Amino acid sequence: MSFNTTPIDTKKDEGRRSIFGRGKNNLRQFGILFSLIAIIVLFQILTDGLTLSSGNLINLVSQYSYILILAIGMVMVIIAGHIDLSVGSVAAFSGIVVATSMSEWSFPWPLAVLFGLLVGAVIGAWQGFWVAYIGVPAFIVTLAGMLIFRGGNQFFGNANTVPVPEGFTVIGAGYLPEMGPATGYNNLTLLLGFLIAIAIAVREWRARRVQKTMHSEMSPLWASLLKIGLLDAVVLYATFLFAGGRVGTSFPVSGIILGVLVLFYSFVTRNTILGRHVYAVGGNKLAAELSGVNSRRVNFLVMMNMSILASLAGMIFVARAGASGPQDGLSWELDAIAAVFIGGAAVSGGIGTVIGSIVGGLVMAVLNNGLQLLGVGSDLVQIIKGLVLLVAVGVDVWNKSQGRPSIIGLLTRNRKVSDPPTAPPAVLPDAGTPASARPADSAAN
Repeated sequence: MSFNTTPIDTKKDEGRRSIFGRGKNNLRQFGILFSLIAIIVLFQILTDGLTLSSGNLINLVSQYSYILILAIGMVMVIIAGHIDLSVGSVAAFSGIVVATSMSEWSFPWPLAVLFGLLVGAVIGAWQGFWVAYIGVPAFIVTLAGMLIFRGGNQFFGNANTVPVPEGFTVIGAGYLPEMGPATGYNNLTLLLGFLIAIAIAVREWRARRVQKTMHSEMSPLWASLLKIGLLDAVVLYATFLFAGGRVGTSFPVSGIILGVLVLFYSFVTRNTILGRHVYAVGGNKLAAELSGVNSRRVNFLVMMNMSILASLAGMIFVARAGASGPQDGLSWELDAIAAVFIGGAAVSGGIGTVIGSIVGGLVMAVLNNGLQLLGVGSDLVQIIKGLVLLVAVGVDVWNKSQGRPSIIGLLTRNRKVSDPPTAPPAVLPDAGTPASARPADSAAN
């Protein structure tokens, strides 16, 4: 028997993995990101440059921010092993209650926002109670909630449209104000973009310092510099597009709210006990409970958090539209669920990230926006979105069944590094171990 003992240079492969991250989840997320980039480039060509125009990007963020907010909450629900079909109805119900509180009860809009979040918390506690403490499956509970709160929206508002005051619209239709000298761009948007670019560089540099301090394996310097350069180039390009829109527009306030929520929930899911417990319950509920995790409390908090974010999304939509109506929230839950699964979450629970869900939501948003720019009818848009969801999840499941990390696995399927087999280490007998318990080769010696 002969073995191929030719040494294999793994530096290139190691550098590639250093850029994309060493975990399969990171590779899967970058595969989704590459898909997003490919879709953007395709529609940029087909629409003669309209996709990446300043006006279209601003409208894209403003129009789909509420769906992305729903995706943040939905990914935690799905990681925990549940599903929430009521988010669209909860958003619509909270929207009509908040609009009524301002138009008929004379609530100032900041108080109305807090009131809307409280309404969402109460609804979430109601649904979380049935799921966590009664044991009714979340599918059934939220299906009932979808019917209850859809009817509640129409009952509370008498199936009428309720307008909201101008001050309230800032959270859905507002932009960063113009300040400072006349530069031809929105200065606050420029400042925000530059700060994000600096933060990316600082974060990567701090990560290298931590790796060095802990004497752990470090990425090649060129890989870190390339990663910083690529991300900063994208951020700065987008910054100038958002800052260079028509006068009176810039980066939307709803986008700021979305960004804050992404940072907060990314930290919660990755760096807190609650976040680890959510993954543990979704991965193996019995094992989590045996480890001391209170699965009932986790399920309760996850469902309540989802309804709070649904209420916030509903208020942002109402603020952008200028009024709340009986048709608000229709099919929002489907868009949010699609974003989460395209973003790499597992149907069985235990797998998923906030960033991946945002990227998945952007895939659906850009696809929908690009098809509209091309004049494709709404019927075909729905068909194409459904096919994209099916193919994306199907490819992901197939690749995981083949032991490959999703899209990246396809790109690297023929580039696996095989190390020459090595003989098993010799097992030396322990003087304190009975001869009958020693390995055969040791006993023979």
